[in-house]
Amino acid sequence: MATALCVFTMCVLPIQTVSAESDKAPTSENHQKRGLSLSKKELPTALPRFVYDSGYSFEYPDAVRGVYVTGHSAGGERFKRLLDLIDSTDLNAMVIDIKDDHGYVTYEPESSSPYAEVGQPYIKDPKSVLKAMEEKQIYPIARIVVFKDTVLANKKPQLSYKDGGSVWKNGRGESFVNPFLKEVWDYNVGIAIEAAKMGFQEIQFDYVRFPEGFEKRDQELEYGTGEYGNENTDNVQKRVHAVTDFVEYAHEKLKPYGVKVSVDIFGYTATLPEAPGIGQNFSKISEHVDVISSMIYPSHWTPYFGIAKPDLQPYELVTEYAKLENKKLQELKDPPISRPWIQDFTASWLGSGNYKPYGKAEVEAQIKALNDQGINEFLLWDAGNTYTEGVDYTP
Repeated sequence: MATALCVFTMCVLPIQTVSAESDKAPTSENHQKRGLSLSKKELPTALPRFVYDSGYSFEYPDAVRGVYVTGHSAGGERFKRLLDLIDSTDLNAMVIDIKDDHGYVTYEPESSSPYAEVGQPYIKDPKSVLKAMEEKQIYPIARIVVFKDTVLANKKPQLSYKDGGSVWKNGRGESFVNPFLKEVWDYNVGIAIEAAKMGFQEIQFDYVRFPEGFEKRDQELEYGTGEYGNENTDNVQKRVHAVTDFVEYAHEKLKPYGVKVSVDIFGYTATLPEAPGIGQNFSKISEHVDVISSMIYPSHWTPYFGIAKPDLQPYELVTEYAKLENKKLQELKDPPISRPWIQDFTASWLGSGNYKPYGKAEVEAQIKALNDQGINEFLLWDAGNTYTEGVDYTP
């Protein structure tokens, strides 16, 4: 504690403010000794940091057990069915698209917002959505797709990659924006801040990476490297630094809003020192988040872990992944919560003999595999938000 002397009747303390973006708090330095009658007064060296209050009250669950919800579902008739599902089971959280895979914001911001032009009326009344979740104590997570953003890439090609003078597209017709550029960081962090102000308790960043296979294109496409162009490292490390630095930057900028920060990451990234093309380093990203959410859908693995057809063996696949992830997280000084994405869909595109219909047994097998390895949180993915009925989510 710092001790300062001042006169009760004459001492004037300097007025200071603490803004949402400031790390500095008032101190008790430079108080003047005035008058004859002095009395000791103790002041703390720092006052509590400003934290934004959205007006909603949510408690973090015993363990997050959540489902993915599109903007269309959150703003439509399906939302009530999802509320009923969660209300009648041990599920307790929703991951709701706030910035979707195309780059649209899924609600209509105020006209003065820098995101007004990319707003869509999918969620017509975000306040009513959050109010309904508060009433049932369903933990709200805002999903924000970061670097896959066709809308921004076409609006500002200088923030994307060019191929022959045109904005580059992948095989699915999607465009990305450039993780090297701080303008792109700030654009996405701004949307995250709006979501935090709305009342979401956690910001989940997805597509925190360069496009898949970028190591084959990094010499062919035209793009800026920002401050990373001055680094005396190879292109792989430049990408890793950019992705990791964005996560650290976003986490710091969101601290005044009292939200947790999570990042979705490819499951295979945890099996490598780092994924060379996309710039994801599992350990480095994990050092800067509250939650790490690896996407470990059995259908998405090749014959890893000695399992020839992973989609047919969900318990075994998830068990082997969880063992590996646990080992990596134990190497960190302050590891985040592990909350993997698991599969509640059928991967028929794998072809006959390589997949099986996913239902109650397959979902429970994945959850049990996580639980058996000490991982108690999970998120269910189904693109259409139609989740299997009758599942025991705490097997």
